[in-house]
Amino acid sequence: MKVILYIIIIGLSVLACKNDSNNVGEYAFFGGEIINPNNDFVIISKSDRVLDTVKLDSHNRFTYKINDLQSGFYTFRHGSEIQMVLLEPNDSIMFRLNTLDFDESLVYSGNGSKKNNYLINEFLQNEIIEKQIFQLCQLEPQVFEDKINEIKKEKTEELSSFIKKNDASKLFNDIAKANINYNYYSNKEIYPIINFGYDKQSIFKKLPKDFYSYRKDVEYNNERYKDYLNYNSFLRSNFNNLSLEKHLNHSKDNHFKSTSVCYNLDRLKLIDSMVTNESIKNDLLYYFTMWFLTKNKHVENNDVVKTSFLSKSTHKKNNDIIKNLSASLNNLKPGEVFPDIELVNGEHSELHVNSIIKKPTAIYFWSHNFYEHFKESHYKVYELKRKYPEVEFIAVNIDHDDFKTWAKTLKTNSFSLVNEYQFKNPEESMHTLAIYPMTKVIIIDKNNIIVNSNANLFSSNFEEELLGLINK
Repeated sequence: MKVILYIIIIGLSVLACKNDSNNVGEYAFFGGEIINPNNDFVIISKSDRVLDTVKLDSHNRFTYKINDLQSGFYTFRHGSEIQMVLLEPNDSIMFRLNTLDFDESLVYSGNGSKKNNYLINEFLQNEIIEKQIFQLCQLEPQVFEDKINEIKKEKTEELSSFIKKNDASKLFNDIAKANINYNYYSNKEIYPIINFGYDKQSIFKKLPKDFYSYRKDVEYNNERYKDYLNYNSFLRSNFNNLSLEKHLNHSKDNHFKSTSVCYNLDRLKLIDSMVTNESIKNDLLYYFTMWFLTKNKHVENNDVVKTSFLSKSTHKKNNDIIKNLSASLNNLKPGEVFPDIELVNGEHSELHVNSIIKKPTAIYFWSHNFYEHFKESHYKVYELKRKYPEVEFIAVNIDHDDFKTWAKTLKTNSFSLVNEYQFKNPEESMHTLAIYPMTKVIIIDKNNIIVNSNANLFSSNFEEELLGLINK
């Protein structure tokens, strides 16, 4: 969740840069208190430029003055946590947060705090609404549209009320309005795909004629918004939808599958034909290719999608990542021997993973950057251990954090250090095991042979896979 919010505000900072120029001589104060700190300093940045590393005092607090202020978003980083704050001239903002519950605990105070609290609260509300949208997508099109129109109206009224009460700046106003609009557009775009109906063609036919009327004004090459998360989220949903319509025109499949090679090739081709901005195109091509490679369970299909991607992408780093990921996934096919990764255990001893695999095993991963997943996955495994004692469950932390931080997080949440490990070489090991997304689980038999390198703890058929592993 923290990473998602960080990307959202990174994107919003683009708006800030476009609407404000350098204000030489103007300044703002920024500081805060960190509960359960991971280290004794905070790194403050503007865009990609590090401004300073500020030490925490004996009370885990800091203050910092930003001179020659450029209105917009500033990053503050503490350990693996990343957050941003919107600063304008004469702001004096302090925050308080607990690293164990980052987003929900973050509260700003001082001059300029209200706009930042609004943005944080809006993000948290959108997370709740997002879960509701998936349910609303099962309604008839007109009913669905009426429901999301109500949500948009309510949010617009809330923003209007906030602006009147707080005399908000034009910069904040533009950011908040764009956030509402792009969320609304994205909700409409996901409707046909999220709807449980298998016959997607009939779903499209039921849509009101003006359901996608806003599309006529969509700019697919908007340089100003290219790093804005909600713009990118909309483009992704939009291309999912447009590609589905195109795919249905020539597909012979009775039921739509998002991992269909044909559908994914259609999507890459459509992006290539409609997007001319090199940066936007490369980002979209990379996102969808990465998605396919990490979701596809038939590794033999990876090469054709990878080849299509490489013929269209001009981003060398992205191209290299996709090539390496494809190669790693090929080495993790069912029937292959699990790579003998080096780990560090709860006693700070180093060992090879294959030395601890003595029976059917499920290896899952976690990171401080995905704190909710960390807790939920451990609770889920606690439940599964009782039901399937024949299976060993091994948790691996993927962060670069020191041993004390890792152990402290487990102990604070009352999780045992038994069967808990860290990678000795995180970057190398993550590459070897192609750990993306974080929910990935690797299932191995008692002979260290891979059964499934892309399972999911929370999928409906995960327990069936465990039973198959036990009976193998």
